[in-house]
Amino acid sequence: MTHTARRIGRSLALVLPVVLVLSGTLAVTMVPWADNTPSQILTASAEDVSVPAKPRAAQDVLRDKLLGELQQGETPGDVLMHLQQEVDRRPSLAEHCVGIARALGRAAVDVYGPTKAQSFARPVCDTAYATGVASMG
Repeated sequence: MTHTARRIGRSLALVLPVVLVLSGTLAVTMVPWADNTPSQILTASAEDVSVPAKPRAAQDVLRDKLLGELQQGETPGDVLMHLQQEVDRRPSLAEHCVGIARALGRAAVDVYGPTKAQSFARPVCDTAYATGVASMG
């Protein structure tokens, strides 16, 4: 009898913890107040709020500001003048002037069309504005 009791005890010792763990896991996940949608489950790990946002580069901020001015009704000539003033004020932006002027030329074509946008060309950053207009026209 002791031999049989030992076998049953060993079997229960191996099987019972597995059954308890599985039933406990299922019980926790099936409670009525738990929202089982994937978006709720991943919310805590989807965002790392402890990492601060990277500061934007000065040229990106300037480009977005000038494009916003253009979209709000400023003429491309005025916006190009603002670009030149900023480059004069902060010479470190000079290496980005061509890219910003091209972006302004492309945006001006969207607002004014290629012919009228070309009429606003200024000698800011060489001919980058005109190049931006020509690439869209």
